[in-house]
Amino acid sequence: MADAATATEAINTLAPAMMRLAGTAAFSLAAIGSALGTGTAAMAGIGAWKKCYLQGKVAPFILLIFIGAPLSQTIYGMIMMRSFSKMAATAADPSIWPAVLGAGIFGGLAVGFSAWYQGKTSASSNDAIAETGQGLTNCIISIGIVETVALFVTFLIGMAFK
Repeated sequence: MADAATATEAINTLAPAMMRLAGTAAFSLAAIGSALGTGTAAMAGIGAWKKCYLQGKVAPFILLIFIGAPLSQTIYGMIMMRSFSKMAATAADPSIWPAVLGAGIFGGLAVGFSAWYQGKTSASSNDAIAETGQGLTNCIISIGIVETVALFVTFLIGMAFK
């Protein structure tokens, strides 16, 4: 009987920490994706500016917007981190911590990949706009579609625990 009580006490102590780790993982992985995405978009933006300057054209300001687009996924990671921290403070069943940790890791990866590929989409958009000056609406919609993956993950992953 004492062993069962000790095991329960250990789970009750460990569970909140692991749920907070889930939030930290979600935030960190999303931020890594944002760094990869903004870095990719920035490299293409610099190349696009070079093209414009070589052609004697004014570099469009929208290129900076494209470079910064993947940063929003870091905010989504922060939202997931707060959600998992709240869950750690109020969890009725501490034994769910492995599922919460898995959700933090896989949710963070999904949001991070969304940011990375949004950066790749932004990079292509930078090139297209700098070269042709056309297709801005299509580029913005394409970037938004990639963003939607992160939105779905951020706001729907918590439904697994309701």
